[in-house]
Amino acid sequence: MSWLSRVRNGIPFLPKRQSAENLWHKCQKCGSMVFVKEWEENYSVCPRCNFHDRIGPTKRFQQIFDAAQYELLPAPEVREDPLRFRDTKRYTDRLKTARAANDERDALVNARGRIDGHKVVVGVQDFAFMGGSMGIAVGATIVGGIRAAIADGCPYILFTAAGGARMQEGILSLMQMPRTTVALQELKEAGLPYIVVLTDPTTGGVTASYAMLGDVQIAEPGALIGFAGQRVIEQTIRERLPEGFQRAEYLLEHGMIDMVVSRGDLREKLALLVSYLTPETMEAA
Repeated sequence: MSWLSRVRNGIPFLPKRQSAENLWHKCQKCGSMVFVKEWEENYSVCPRCNFHDRIGPTKRFQQIFDAAQYELLPAPEVREDPLRFRDTKRYTDRLKTARAANDERDALVNARGRIDGHKVVVGVQDFAFMGGSMGIAVGATIVGGIRAAIADGCPYILFTAAGGARMQEGILSLMQMPRTTVALQELKEAGLPYIVVLTDPTTGGVTASYAMLGDVQIAEPGALIGFAGQRVIEQTIRERLPEGFQRAEYLLEHGMIDMVVSRGDLREKLALLVSYLTPETMEAA
């Protein structure tokens, strides 16, 4: 064995699972390097600048539900690729890629469980799945979640994150706007609350429909919330928009939402709202 091999073999290398890439997380906003363990224990929020990273349904459910215990609601069966859409790829191929990368059927997942002992049905929209775009499956999942909440006699809580309607489904995706609105009216007639948590980003047709129809509108700090993009608005009105336009704090200041709540305080705040808004007869059931 050469001296070089002896030296190389004598150097203590960390196992792959403990490599630098897995030990550190770089904040997208301030660039700080944070221990992954510290970052995860802080709800995927940077402890230096309070930047709220995007998270998927699994993490969200674990953070929200009591003891991270919940039951996933089955994804509704819908017709896929009804328009036989194709651009540089077939729509069916894009769906397969998104499902393989995210291990989810589509961009929205429902689960039932308890928050501080209160029964709830929670829906989480995942921006990582085709930009959280709203298609037939997302509309059907929201309707299914609302009807599950009515059957359980409990609130429906929805975490939104989307770039808007799904272009590959054309007018059928836009029809999910009135469809979800009608389902929310059923929830209202049942006397049950609908709470929306706007996360980064919530834009387009999602903002123009179910994202802004909550009995209570909450947003995470710094979340981008709007309909059209800032550049499009500036080009249309030919004016420079103010600093922080379309961010959660700006919307709170101008009365568009009810509160901005950090992720670490969100579970407690939701528990308080549910206890206030849910009828006692429903709680006892």
